[in-house]
This record gives sequence, structure tokens and C-alpha cells, in this order.
Amino acid sequence: MCQIFAGQEPGRYESQTRRLRLNGQSTSIRLERAFWRILDEIAAREGLSTPAFISKLHSEVLELRGEAPNFTSLLRCACTIHLGELDRDEPAARIAAE
Repeated sequence: MCQIFAGQEPGRYESQTRRLRLNGQSTSIRLERAFWRILDEIAAREGLSTPAFISKLHSEVLELRGEAPNFTSLLRCACTIHLGELDRDEPAARIAAE
């Protein structure tokens, strides 16, 4: 079982820093490449660039919570929520196609 996890390509979990603007402020976010790929996918589905999607998400968090104490962790968790939604949608899509 651990081979599935341990045997993954190192590039998948290599950190990558991207510079972007969050609500007008220049910043950088460092995430593993796998998370960036998922965020790129989510943004594309929303019809936004990745920086625009992340900025919108940041604004919504500030509106709901007043602060975003660990925003990179929030982004990682958003990715897991997205992957969970894909898993739930897959059987429904397969049944609908049959």
C-alpha cells in the first residue's frame, strides 16, 4: 500500500512559489506542484485565472471569517474538498451515461 504513496514522482510534491496579488497586495504563495495543478483546474472550471480565483477565495474568507490565519492550508484543504466532489460526481456521471 505505501508504494502508492512512497513511489510517487518527487516533482509532484516539490514546492513551487507563485507571486500574485491578493486584493491588490503583492504576495507569494508556496505550495506543492500537485496542489497548484488542482487549483489551476478549479480556477479554469470557474472561468478565472488561478490568481483571480485565489484572490476571490481570499476575499470571501475575509468576509466570512474576518481573517485568513493560514491561507495556504486553506488552499490545500480546498483542493481536498474539490477532489472529494469529483469522487462523488464520478459514480453519478457513470450511471447517467449508462
